[in-house]
Formats: sequence, structure tokens, C-alpha cells
Amino acid sequence: MKKYQGYFIDLDGTTYKGTKRIPAAARFIKRLQAANKTVLFVTNNSTRTPEFVAANLRDNHDIDVTAANVYTTALATADYLDRVAGDRRQAYVVGESGLRDALKQRHFILTDHQPDYVVVGLDSQVTYAKLETAVLLIRAGATFIGTNADSNLPNERGMVPGAGSLIKLVEYATQQKPVMIGKPEATIMQMALQKTGLSQEEVVMVGDNYNTDIRAAINTGMDSLLVYTGLSTPEQVAKMTIQPTHTVKNLDEWTIE
Repeated sequence: MKKYQGYFIDLDGTTYKGTKRIPAAARFIKRLQAANKTVLFVTNNSTRTPEFVAANLRDNHDIDVTAANVYTTALATADYLDRVAGDRRQAYVVGESGLRDALKQRHFILTDHQPDYVVVGLDSQVTYAKLETAVLLIRAGATFIGTNADSNLPNERGMVPGAGSLIKLVEYATQQKPVMIGKPEATIMQMALQKTGLSQEEVVMVGDNYNTDIRAAINTGMDSLLVYTGLSTPEQVAKMTIQPTHTVKNLDEWTIE
């Protein structure tokens, strides 16, 4: 078993299932903390701040972490744009407070007047007018950025539209491909590595979804640990050309070196 210093960990399906606890995940995190491992929750959710995510983990899932242990696609988007933008610091955002706050913290000005970037993420209050504005601004020359490609999100009502569904609408109306940030893209993983100061060889990506978590690791040249507590099944994964580095039925099975 390879020894890893860092563990990048998915949330829904891996650490919890909606509001339902996954007790093995809480025990897994406690074991990592006791072994002084670097723990970073890497999530495609752009709507929540790291503070909110950490509070939910502490209060509802018996996982004692802080905002410093959370890296959202909103933060990754802001970090990526901060790295490439130079003095082009104006953005129009279709998204919620997590995304808007992350961009403002990186000194971007949010505007609908000739922005340099149009950033589209999940927005539960989205309107036709917001999407219309995004499309027109991109067609006028703004660079199109998408937070993540998730087509759906699970909630108590079922599989509702995710950020990827909104991004696809804008893509179809503009005939322009966005720069994508979240899993399975390598960008969020590279930004997370930069945040932790670890190399890709020192980290394993832990997740339940082959098409996001495991593909993100593959695209970054990282090892992966697929846990069968969420979306992907052994039958589905068996058909994949590239297999996860490791698989477990639940996180109690994983030995920390």
C-alpha cells in the first residue's frame, strides 16, 4: 500500500449522503487527522462558502474540520482567474453567494457592463434574464468560464439540474465552449495541490463517482480511491478502460500508512 500525505476527499456520496451520515467516513477522517495527514474536501459545489461546508460537517456529520479543509469549485474558479487574469478583473456571474464571494475576495469586480469574463455556476434563482445577459456578453467578447459540468444534483426531490445544465444552455446559445474548472477537469486538482503545497504523487483523490472524482485524478496524474457508498457501482467501474488505483466498499476498509 502506497503511503500518501494528502487526501483530497469528495463530499456527497463519499462523506455523507445528503443529510444522512456515513459513519465510516467520519471514522476515516478521524484516523487521517490522528495520523497527521493533510485533509482537503474538494467539491464541485460552488454555491456554499467553505465556512458553511465546514460548519455542516461539524454540526451534522461529526467531522471536526474548518474552512481551511474545504476547497470548492468556486474557490478554484477564483484562484484560476486570479492566476490568468492580470489586470482583466471584471466578471459577470451566474451563480450564488459562494461563487460571488470567492471572486470578490480575489478582487474581481462583478458587473454586467463589458466584463472580461462570464462565469456560470449553479444558481437556484436563475432567470431567463440572467442567462440572456450571460449569452449576450459572451457573444460580445467576454471569456466564458464554467464552474463544473455536473448535469444533475441529488436532493430530496430527486435528480435536479446541476451547474452543467445551465452551462450547456449558455454554450448552445453562444456556440462557444467554456473553460471548465471543476472535476473531472485537472484545473481544480492543480489549484488544490497548489493550496496544500503537495505534489500529485503525495496525494490520493477519494470519491464515489468515477466520472467526476476518479477521472479528475486520472486527468491530473494522481492516484485514486473509489469508495462504493455513492454513485458508481462495481459493475459500472469494471467496464472502464482505466481503473481506479484503489477501491473499497466503505472507508473503514482503508488502511492509512
